[in-house]
Amino acid sequence: MRLFHFSDDPAIERFEPQPVRVPSPRAQGREWLNGPLVWAVDEAHDFMYLFPRDCPRILIWAKPDTVVGDRQRWLGDWRGVAYIERTWLDRLGHETIYRYEMPADEFEDLDDAGMWVARRSVIPKALAAMSGLDREFASRGVELRVVDSLKPLKPLWETSLHASGIRLRNALDWEQGGAIFPSAKIALQNDSSIPEE
Repeated sequence: MRLFHFSDDPAIERFEPQPVRVPSPRAQGREWLNGPLVWAVDEAHDFMYLFPRDCPRILIWAKPDTVVGDRQRWLGDWRGVAYIERTWLDRLGHETIYRYEMPADEFEDLDDAGMWVARRSVIPKALAAMSGLDREFASRGVELRVVDSLKPLKPLWETSLHASGIRLRNALDWEQGGAIFPSAKIALQNDSSIPEE
């Protein structure tokens, strides 16, 4: 098991637990997820963070109960799909981010979208600079799709796919507030400060 934390800072020697910057509604008994934690993502889901920090994106993939029609319509032959707005494409190709490999034995699995957390400080095992991020997706079985606006993709949360929205507050014409998401199932991913510094 490999775990990573992505950042735009190349000089982090120790990760200290921090509360999320934008708290999300949490299920009863899981409010602690907004508190001080160090976040990491597993290798299978690292494509969620192959973006400049503030880049709004929607990421989808099949779950065990995803219906065939949703899989064929939205994924085709891909394991997952990452949507970004056209205005971010140039930055995606030119910015550098840093992937810290984290010691897996210090983290606990949240059993949700590859997310892991540590409740105490963590010293990373390795650091890799990553550039040309637009070329990182295909090798992971993920298609990068560039759209003019993410707003028309809101119906994805009504499909049987897993849909995560990250930094959506930065998307063009994205409405704020609970009315945009008829289901609470995306609360964990929407705009949380997950494994990025």
